Amino acid sequence: MLFWLSCVLAGLSLHCLAWVAMRPVGRARPAPDHVRHLLLRLAWPWLDVLATALGPWLSWRARSAAGKLIQQAGLDAAWRPEHVAAIQLMSGLLVAAAIAGGMVMLSFESGRLPAPALGAGLAAWMPWHTLARRGVQRRRLMQKEFPFLLDMATLCVEAGLSLQGALQEAARHGPPGPLRDELRRSLADMRAGVVRHEALQQLAGRTGLNAVQQLVTALGQADQLGMSLGPLLRAQSEQRRSERFLRAEKLALEAPVKMLFPLVCCIFPCTFLIIGFPIAVKLLEAM
Repeated sequence: MLFWLSCVLAGLSLHCLAWVAMRPVGRARPAPDHVRHLLLRLAWPWLDVLATALGPWLSWRARSAAGKLIQQAGLDAAWRPEHVAAIQLMSGLLVAAAIAGGMVMLSFESGRLPAPALGAGLAAWMPWHTLARRGVQRRRLMQKEFPFLLDMATLCVEAGLSLQGALQEAARHGPPGPLRDELRRSLADMRAGVVRHEALQQLAGRTGLNAVQQLVTALGQADQLGMSLGPLLRAQSEQRRSERFLRAEKLALEAPVKMLFPLVCCIFPCTFLIIGFPIAVKLLEAM
């Protein structure tokens, strides 16, 4: 049974690769500059054509979820939801074929038949998990950069610059990172003719930060009511600094709880062993 399963999986993988190879070469694009991993760059032409074939089969919910993850990971310039599905499919098929072939070669029992399916499911889940983790790390970096950029924009507005000029100065002199790149992208959209509020809304959607969304909402209300931007940005800056301080306090309070497990499982047994060993030796000698 395992032999036939491995043959079916290997044949299906080879069939997919052969089908991709027989596609017209003009449809396979080279890997973009955003794709830096060596294996992904080598497999990109195959993944690109396979993504085109999987496109009609993706539901709108899967496409929306994958698109949101890609956007928050900063890969929307090169990746599409079809690419994520193509990587998941190819990884699952290759891992399932490898596990089934290894089980046949090592003569495992047929009772371990779910192993290829479990391996395929884990391999298909890993690209999604990696993409989500990249988005979380990117949001943490932007959360650290945001107070400094907001302070710089506040100083520029209070010095007499307009909001767009203040954002340009913040993007020019701010710390390098993903938030500055997204801000520069929004400024480029404004220069291309996009309305400022709409460009800032797109910025909030790409970052996925509640603080940026609150700032954009406050700026939109200030434009509608004719409020002064200086006090508004100053209040937003103070709020972001207080939130950062509270977040640091929360992490400091969570540290003892996180240290409890290594203390109980690693340090306390060694301490009890060092203290109790001489006592046990003396008791054995006394007996």
